[in-house]
Amino acid sequence: MTKSGLIEVVAERTPHISKKDTEIVVNTIFDSMAQALSKGERIEIRGFGSFQVKVREAREGRNPKTGEPVHIAAKRTPFFKVGKELKEMVDDVRQVVPDDEEDDEDDDE
Repeated sequence: MTKSGLIEVVAERTPHISKKDTEIVVNTIFDSMAQALSKGERIEIRGFGSFQVKVREAREGRNPKTGEPVHIAAKRTPFFKVGKELKEMVDDVRQVVPDDEEDDEDDDE
């Protein structure tokens, strides 16, 4: 699912809100999450998972082409840890749709 696909789903489920307003809400949520992570804050969405920033220490690597040592600077990277409920829902085999059925849905368009 893409961001535009998410906006479509939310717009369909909330017909009393215009699609443009739905887009603003979705963008605001993502912007707020990105700002929180950039400040090093942790985001927890119960039943879904949590986002946090992990610090990767500086290290020495190798240039794969030449084999020469290369310094890799420290960096902060976003990390997502899936929640228990989401993990169980994804793993529930009764909800899995065979590949053939997914392809048939796309053919209708």
